[in-house]
Order: sequence, then structure tokens, then C-alpha cells
Amino acid sequence: MSKERALRRAAREAEAQKARVRRERAARRRALLARLRPAVPRRGRSGRLASGVTRAERAAITVGALTAVTFVWLLVDGLSTRIALTVLVALCVPVLFVLTVDRRT
Repeated sequence: MSKERALRRAAREAEAQKARVRRERAARRRALLARLRPAVPRRGRSGRLASGVTRAERAAITVGALTAVTFVWLLVDGLSTRIALTVLVALCVPVLFVLTVDRRT
């Protein structure tokens, strides 16, 4: 009878050892993957005011600016005038963006 109990106990201990080894191996694998995975910036407060600008508003302003530059390059003849008007559009878009979309006030 005691030999049977000893055999069962040995079997239980062997299963427990296998499970422990499996858990340790999984923990090492998770730790390795965590080290290899690039750190993702946390979503949350960035310390700056949220502008409240939707993706559609940004897209509309970008498309408008690209349309303006396209028309400048299609309709204006002189190269220096094209470049000057392209620079003017590039400088005016942020100003127009703040004036039309920014809702902080």
C-alpha cells in the first residue's frame, strides 16, 4: 500500500515539475518578447491642449492646399512665380488652419 502511495506521489510531483517548467519557460518567452517589442507610446494626456480637429477637417485643408498648388502650377506661366506662389500657399495654410479650425478660444 505504501509503495502505491509513493508511486502516486512521485507521479504527482513529476507532473507538478513539468507544469512548473512549462510556466517558467512561458514566463521567459513573454519577458523576451517584451524586451524585443518596441515601446509603444501610451495613449493619454500629452500635457498639451487638445485642438479638437477632426481627421476630416485636416484632410479638407490638406486637399485644399494641394488643389491650390496644383492650380498654381497648371495656370501660372513663370517658374519663379510658381515657386513664389507655392511658398506663399505653404506659409498661409497653417495660418488659415488656425483661423478656421482652431476652437481653443
